[in-house]
Amino acid sequence: MDEQNSRIPRTLPVLHMNSVVMFPFLLMPLIISDEESKLVVDHALSNDKSMAFFLEREKKYSTDVGLHEMGTAVTILRMLRNQDGSISLLLQGTSRIRLQKVLQREPFVLVDVETIQEQPEDSHEIQAFRKIAIELMEKIAAESSTLNNEMISGLNNIRQAGRVADIIAGNSDLQISDRQKLLELVDLKARFRFLNECLAELIKQMRLENDIRNHIQLEMSEDQRRYYLREQMDAIRRELGETDEVSKEILKWREAIEKNQLPEHVKEVAYEELERLASMQPAASEYGVIRNYLDWIVNLPWQTFSKDRLDMTAIERILTKDHFGLQKPKERVLEYIAVKKLKGQLKGPILCFVGPPGVGKTSIGQSVARALKRKFIRMSLGGIHDEAEIRGHRRTYIGAMPGKIIMEIKRQGTANPVFMLDEIDKLGRDFRGDPASALLEVLDPEQNNSFVDNYINLAFDLSEVMFITTANTLDTVPPALRDRMEVIEFSSYLENEKIEIARNYLIPKEIKNNGLDQYAISFHRSALQELIRYYVREAGVRNLQRRIGSILRKIARQVAKGEIQPVNITAEKIKDYLGYRKFSLELANRKPEIGVTTGLAWTQYGGELLYCETIRMPGKGNIVMTGRLGEVMKESARIALSYLKANHPKYQIDPEDFEKHDVHVHFPAGAIPKDGPSAGVTLTTSLASLFIQKPVRHDIAMTGEVTLLGKILPIGGIKEKLLAARRAGIKQVIVPLENREEVVEVDADIIKDMDITYVDHVKQVLDLVLVGAKSAEGKRTSNKKGAASKRSNLKK
Repeated sequence: MDEQNSRIPRTLPVLHMNSVVMFPFLLMPLIISDEESKLVVDHALSNDKSMAFFLEREKKYSTDVGLHEMGTAVTILRMLRNQDGSISLLLQGTSRIRLQKVLQREPFVLVDVETIQEQPEDSHEIQAFRKIAIELMEKIAAESSTLNNEMISGLNNIRQAGRVADIIAGNSDLQISDRQKLLELVDLKARFRFLNECLAELIKQMRLENDIRNHIQLEMSEDQRRYYLREQMDAIRRELGETDEVSKEILKWREAIEKNQLPEHVKEVAYEELERLASMQPAASEYGVIRNYLDWIVNLPWQTFSKDRLDMTAIERILTKDHFGLQKPKERVLEYIAVKKLKGQLKGPILCFVGPPGVGKTSIGQSVARALKRKFIRMSLGGIHDEAEIRGHRRTYIGAMPGKIIMEIKRQGTANPVFMLDEIDKLGRDFRGDPASALLEVLDPEQNNSFVDNYINLAFDLSEVMFITTANTLDTVPPALRDRMEVIEFSSYLENEKIEIARNYLIPKEIKNNGLDQYAISFHRSALQELIRYYVREAGVRNLQRRIGSILRKIARQVAKGEIQPVNITAEKIKDYLGYRKFSLELANRKPEIGVTTGLAWTQYGGELLYCETIRMPGKGNIVMTGRLGEVMKESARIALSYLKANHPKYQIDPEDFEKHDVHVHFPAGAIPKDGPSAGVTLTTSLASLFIQKPVRHDIAMTGEVTLLGKILPIGGIKEKLLAARRAGIKQVIVPLENREEVVEVDADIIKDMDITYVDHVKQVLDLVLVGAKSAEGKRTSNKKGAASKRSNLKK
């Protein structure tokens, strides 16, 4: 051995690993693939096939090589280069070595080493340690099937005790740290003592693992035995009439069915499902499905109703306290209560609140529920495409549930809530079904007393439910669905109504929301007028509330800084809080012009002023129309032009003007789609002004559909259009004669001080609005009286 150690070079390339410890005289196959290790092997092969093998450790500082001090000198017995670029090696350890000095770090580590000589081993104590180690190895072989008994038997024939210790350490499943410590122990006594301790601990661990494995196998067979015993016990219990856990659950369901006073047809189905549940094992997949179904049908409020408040004075007081105006919906609720009070039993009404955003459609539904002492449910229909959202899924589907109608009624625990279906005009429709068609049964007073959800599959009575739907427009609501609802229109607010709403509702609410209810803050009427006229332009009060909240947040910031003083907000201070005006009174900036007419339009967000501009230029009689006009508006423009061509003598228009000029018709706000027939009179007036070359009065607004014969037909949305005219400060409006009855029903405050002219022919309009024309032949109505009022893609 000394001769072999003397042949080990002093300088060796280093092959280092992070999970392998090599012992002297052991053979070990190894596969390497990193470039550094390949360079080490090439260097060794080009010299005497010797390398230093070290276990890696954590680096203590940046220049530390990161190797343990003690390692093993190894010799390459075989080498094979694989197709994937890796190298297969067969290594044999030759001697322990100690790291002396690092000579090179790149491209591989090169070190000076010191060879460690093996100690003499002729003492009786070492031989005893050796014998104990071999016996422990035999016990490990008995606990494990991976060790070779022939290798253990061969240990007795090896004379060198140190080599026996290294062979046992190399072939035992020891921790890496323990292996490295055994390599570092040069003293044979210390090495054998630590080896025997490690082997004894390994035996304990192996025995514990084997016991756990045997226990698991016993438990598996024990489970099978218990299953058969349990089946026998169930049979015995059934014979003796005793109850188990399943029987207790069945009894609980039976008591719930009796307690909840279900209708007879529901009780019959519940008992059938209960019998099916009793005949099943809890582990069956169908068991959970039936149990979930029973939970739904047993706990639905089939005959549980909230007791209505029938005190009409109290109801009226609550509705008035919560909302300003809104007389029609309030009156309809009071009518319902009055009839129910007299009759005792009455089907719930199905109301549809239609109006612009922010006018109180959703919030009044909550007030109605509070006034009647009923539970309130709100379900948003916007964007719903799946019919199952309304009717639910059939029980055959995994994870099936009832629709939202039944789900919400069960959650509230009453069969007569106020159920608000919000945004019914925004229902979707695709391959998953048509939710609007599913609502036909829900919203039909003659059918909803037997509404069948796909999951429940039993008739549920919805006739006591007070359904309230909301919409911005009815154009997108299918006619069959619209026919089932009682439509109540919500009109835009007037300026004085918005001021009252702000004073009585919005300002106190925002003061409380911003933590300013302990401070003296007030809004002058002029400040609210400034906000309404120049900072918000809407039919409702939603943006007005946001503006008020923005002002109060700035005041809250000042209060938080300690600047506490009474705040009186006037019109002059609004600019300091909100910046410059966002809107202007457009009418004040206009004057009579040729080819420019003021029209009135209706949108789902309220009425609007719509200006029509026309110009002509040399051409060949073509007409150009811009402003995102729909087909109906384009037809109105062609009708207007055809009418003027056919009646050019009446209006003293040179017929050659039509052939020598191109006409361009434009409606400003080009990003907004516009369509509808009621712009006919506006288009005709603009084109007549253009060809007659007379300006149009800018302070007169008009609306009406025009025929080829010049007749003016009635239009819709008259109330919203008159509101738009009033907001813009227009005092004179032209409307079709056949809309007179609708104007009479408009609130007095809307048409107060407004001069409304009713016309049935284009000539009457032109005589009235063209500057320099003779007086109009239409029928005028001047509205000077005042009265308390109530409130209520671009379509003319």
